[in-house]
Amino acid sequence: MTQDAATRWRPRIRRRNAIGRGFALLTIVSTLLGIAVLIALLIDVFGDGGAQVDGHFLTNYPSRFPEDAGLRSALLGTLWMLVLTAIIAFPLGVGAAVYLEEYAPNNWLTRFIQLNIANLAGVPSVVYGLLGLGLFVRWFALGRSLIAGAMTMALLILPLIIVASREAIRAVPDSQREASYALGATRWQTVFRTVLPAAGGGILTGTILALARAIGETAPLITIGALTFIAFDPTGPMDLFTVLPIQIFNWVSLPQREFHDLAAGGIVILLIVLLLANSIALFVRFRLQRRFD
Repeated sequence: MTQDAATRWRPRIRRRNAIGRGFALLTIVSTLLGIAVLIALLIDVFGDGGAQVDGHFLTNYPSRFPEDAGLRSALLGTLWMLVLTAIIAFPLGVGAAVYLEEYAPNNWLTRFIQLNIANLAGVPSVVYGLLGLGLFVRWFALGRSLIAGAMTMALLILPLIIVASREAIRAVPDSQREASYALGATRWQTVFRTVLPAAGGGILTGTILALARAIGETAPLITIGALTFIAFDPTGPMDLFTVLPIQIFNWVSLPQREFHDLAAGGIVILLIVLLLANSIALFVRFRLQRRFD
């Protein structure tokens, strides 16, 4: 590069470097702002609800009297809902992703299905509630049961699991598939013993994020008719139920300050349940990665 060319390009290089530094500063400020808001919310919630979390709060049923109210039925309903939703959505989502990536032909129908799955991931949750109301509650005559709610939530998170699983499977290098075929493995053996173990980390990560969304959703369950007052333990998939977000919403809508503090305590329990569920899933992911690495 000549001296004249270097002189001509130097201002542009300085301007690009300045823009790069400004963009980096903007991303750092945005990250710190989000963390600060999250910390403020956690401090506010734990400050109001931390004192409410005790054995009485966890073992008592909801009540019209704040001093007697608890969230036992909502907590058990949330655990039931989380387990049933995972049992329904995980195999269906991973199976669909495996078919689309490993077996489906590359034609207009496959592309049309993929486009619709991506679009379904952005559909508002209340639409899935209306679908669950018409399909599971009325047509299948499951009523306002746990299994109807779990199927509705499974529909909600299924596109997320499919998209995340497809990306994880697509990230597996073709060389691993070719090595498996070279050793005489069939396509199913290659998928089951090579592709899925290699993609397991990404698949579980997508499933964890999808279940985290499901555990905090309220609109679909209210739409299918989940109750706000349950004074008994759900013991099976066909029982009536309520969940923590609905119980929290019910307490917040009441005028008494004591119920607002109970709602904050319910938020604390919901965060703990979500943290424990994610921790278990991350532990399983870590063990699988160590097993197949």
